[in-house]
Amino acid sequence: MIFRLSQKLAKKIKVPAPLPKPLDPNPFADWSAHVFTVQRTQYLLLTNTASLYSTVLHGRGISDEGQFIDRALRAISELMEANGQEATFKRFIAPGTANVTFASALNRSVTGSMNDLVNAAQFYLAEGDHSLFDISLRLNDMPMSYLKYGRPRDAFLSLSASSTG
Repeated sequence: MIFRLSQKLAKKIKVPAPLPKPLDPNPFADWSAHVFTVQRTQYLLLTNTASLYSTVLHGRGISDEGQFIDRALRAISELMEANGQEATFKRFIAPGTANVTFASALNRSVTGSMNDLVNAAQFYLAEGDHSLFDISLRLNDMPMSYLKYGRPRDAFLSLSASSTG
């Protein structure tokens, strides 16, 4: 499993500057991550690199790679379970969690899309009346140019459908 860390997040969790790696052959096991701040509170955006399927979580208390991996996997699992994708998590993501590696961003298109997702998350967080789960659902329903204006949730479901046969 690959986590592609922004430089800011790598510094936060004390990981040496990650090196580039190609997309994981298992698209479910390749996630990009970035840290951002809203009103002096840190949050993390975790985004499936292939589909832009994303979740937002609190960044407080995450200060090393072990804490990051634990919280990231828990957040991904909870989002997928809530969206009826628990079997996909167990089949395609959980087996790869024994061997987690860090890498730099895949390309500028993914990074730009994540910046758009962060901007939207910052807007919803500043409004103050949305849970992190609700924000994640909203992000996954945003049309994204990287997906030819498809929605991350639909792109992720397409990955699931093509992988399960």
